[in-house]
Amino acid sequence: MQTTQWNQMLQAHHTEHAGVSIRGASKSYGAFRALDDVSLDVAQGEFVSILGPSGSGKTTFLGILGGFVQPTSGSIWIGNRDITFEPPHKRDIGIVFQNYALFPHMSVGENITFPLRARREPRSEWPAKLKNALEMVELTGYETRRIHELSGGQRQRVALARAIIFEPRLILMDEPLSALDKQLRESMQIELKRLHQRLGATIIYVTHDQREALTMSDRVAIMNKGRVVQIDTPERLHDYPVNAFVAGFIGEATLLSVTRVDSNTVSLGGTHLRTAKPLPMQALLHLAVHCEKLTIADGTQDPSSNLLTGTVSETLYQGESIRIFLKLEAGGELSFRVPSNHAGRSQLRRAGDAITVALHPEDTIVVPDA
Repeated sequence: MQTTQWNQMLQAHHTEHAGVSIRGASKSYGAFRALDDVSLDVAQGEFVSILGPSGSGKTTFLGILGGFVQPTSGSIWIGNRDITFEPPHKRDIGIVFQNYALFPHMSVGENITFPLRARREPRSEWPAKLKNALEMVELTGYETRRIHELSGGQRQRVALARAIIFEPRLILMDEPLSALDKQLRESMQIELKRLHQRLGATIIYVTHDQREALTMSDRVAIMNKGRVVQIDTPERLHDYPVNAFVAGFIGEATLLSVTRVDSNTVSLGGTHLRTAKPLPMQALLHLAVHCEKLTIADGTQDPSSNLLTGTVSETLYQGESIRIFLKLEAGGELSFRVPSNHAGRSQLRRAGDAITVALHPEDTIVVPDA
């Protein structure tokens, strides 16, 4: 069977099933509520990342989906089938663990075909499925290798191949790239995104790395203290955060307390800033300034831009860019970036220099307190 044919077969298989629905799922350990009334719908074929700090409930959420943790209340559905109390091996879910959970005494091929053995699928079908799974993750010819002979990236691909070989309705991934170095991790993010596009499978991906989530996902669910705070596309999470927690968690944002002046204007220490977005109705407001949204005011910026003046306190060289920290006359501190190329270096300022930066009203984000 050719890989393209296998792709078509997998996609046809997945379209037979509706998405995943989590309804009011909670999990308590004594007085501690690890998951607090979480409801979430994931469409068939969607890639949704669960993002949040340590202790936010991500692992508990994934454990309930996989059947390793029983919810205190609520239910889990795949299509019209309630799987809340089904054991993991009956859920038809592929799982990629953080440590890959590969069997060191087995070859690559034996690891990948293990789910077929566990499901007692006809052995005559194994070679074709193994061949195509290896092609899918670009490991053709590796079937006789031992796990200890593989690099971290290759082991991650073996874990992926094992998760997809039995054509699961849902694939769960628990921080599968966290053990890889930065360059390989970023490369694998792109490969995972492409693999998802080829498979058409539904993927729920748990991570604490916001760049990873934003790179790969159709939507991202932000969790905090056992609850889903906001779920949206990466772009809308970045530009339309619902509160200060999300604004501070997504991107490199500085939060500064501001007061309302009128329907689209706030005051930062007496400096008025206009926003193109409606102001929240809450009393406690914060200006969320993303460092990449600021530019040095040189007379060429949009005349409607908000201007903030301050003194450079520190500069940090960070490879592709230079981060400049600015103490504001209006109070508080923020930072912005300039490229580390020749053009960017020409804009570089030293500690003690006075500088004015521009922030367009479209990029002026005001959020309520968390």
